[in-house]
Amino acid sequence: MEKQQQGSSKIDRKTVEKNRRNQMKTLYSELSSLIPPSHKSKGVMPLSNQLDEAVNYIKKLENKLKRMQEKKNYLMGINSSRSMSGTTGGRPPQIEIHCSGSLLEVVLVSGMDCQSLFFKIIGMLHEEEAITVNANFSIANNSIFHTIHAEVIH
Repeated sequence: MEKQQQGSSKIDRKTVEKNRRNQMKTLYSELSSLIPPSHKSKGVMPLSNQLDEAVNYIKKLENKLKRMQEKKNYLMGINSSRSMSGTTGGRPPQIEIHCSGSLLEVVLVSGMDCQSLFFKIIGMLHEEEAITVNANFSIANNSIFHTIHAEVIH
């Protein structure tokens, strides 16, 4: 009876270990699929190298996000000080950024005299290798509403 229990517990451990390995393979594959081909080395690589590339890519994205946040804060700071003097009707420009995969939508609401911010945003997108697909504006109540659609190239 004890031999049967030992045998079945070995089988259970083998099954658990096999399931764990399969799950790890699936997770590695999913992680690898999230890294754009331009950031992958050519040829078959050991798993440890694939993980290193994934870590490096994530760090690169974190740095890029940090730079973009700093640029946004810088632009908001410039225009906030201008708006406090009353040149944009007493309120700072508003910037909203919406991401969906590689697509990016930037919405800028500013005063009538704040056109330079629109051009700075277009320049920043270009610097970050994003392609501007569409840009338009409308005017209402002494405010300009800019909408920019861009595609981020990985």
